[in-house]
Amino acid sequence: MAAHAGEGPAPTLRDVAEVAGVSFKTVSNVLNDHPQVREATRARVLAAVEQLGYRPNLSARNLRRGHSGVIGLAVPELSQAFFAQLADDVIHTAAARGLVVLVEQTGGDRERELEALRSPRLSLTDGLLLAPFGLTEEDARAAAPGAPLVVLGEPLFPGAVDHVTMQHEAAARAATEHLLGLGRRRVLLLGAHAGETTSVAGLRHAGYVAALAAAGIPVDDALVVPIEIWDRPNGARAMAAALDAGTRMDAVFAMNDDLALGALRSLQERGLRVPQDVALVGFDDVADGRFTYPSLTTVEPGRHDVARLAVEYLQERIADRRAGELAPRVIAPDFRLVVRESTTL
Repeated sequence: MAAHAGEGPAPTLRDVAEVAGVSFKTVSNVLNDHPQVREATRARVLAAVEQLGYRPNLSARNLRRGHSGVIGLAVPELSQAFFAQLADDVIHTAAARGLVVLVEQTGGDRERELEALRSPRLSLTDGLLLAPFGLTEEDARAAAPGAPLVVLGEPLFPGAVDHVTMQHEAAARAATEHLLGLGRRRVLLLGAHAGETTSVAGLRHAGYVAALAAAGIPVDDALVVPIEIWDRPNGARAMAAALDAGTRMDAVFAMNDDLALGALRSLQERGLRVPQDVALVGFDDVADGRFTYPSLTTVEPGRHDVARLAVEYLQERIADRRAGELAPRVIAPDFRLVVRESTTL
């Protein structure tokens, strides 16, 4: 006797066939939307599926079709709020498309990012979303991906690779102009990377410089604070060091929200009022910034759109067996400045 939903082992295709009074092949045709099935038969099979609570084995079906239904996501650190929230967005977007996401942390290390591109683990997935930090253009030219690839970041890879990035320079300029528009004239840049021009840090630095230049304000090197790793402890330490050195400032543009949240702690510990004494802007719009006191003004860089487009592009390349013939795409979603208490009196 056929198993029923909630009783004994999970029902099979043969159970559905028995209840519907049709062949195993007919059930398979119905579930695979074969056009040569009479509507009455289709209705009978679907009624049996519903009665038994049958659920198809998607893994087996995907493997028969030549793909696993699994994609990879490699990010530097999930301990950084932006990447944790980006991973969450990717997972939800992928789930809505019937995909499962395997997440890997690279630590932003060049060798581990190369390993993510070459690893045998790629055989478990249909394609990879990669947020590189340590890779160079030379690495990208030499490292031919073994599966469809979408890069979350600036254009780096040649060939059939899509890049979903952000408007780093324009957004950083808008953030700095917001501070200048408040009458602030000594805007400290927190998180510079010396010598970088095309990286995320380099582009955000360029936006800061462009805003100052447009306002007729020369760059003061004392207000450009380098930080290699953009996390809260480093933001707090760098801000404390700048204050201890007597650096005069009336505003701070932090390269990301984690740096901004660390800086906020050090400013308050030294009795400086935000925004009365020092206005503060971050970048990324992480959730914690809404709940600090004061809440954090920041750039929302289009993270949801980045996740959505990246999954869409990757799925298109996976689905198209001629993916290598698809022209590479580069897209940067719109951003917006989210003004909160850290810049409003």
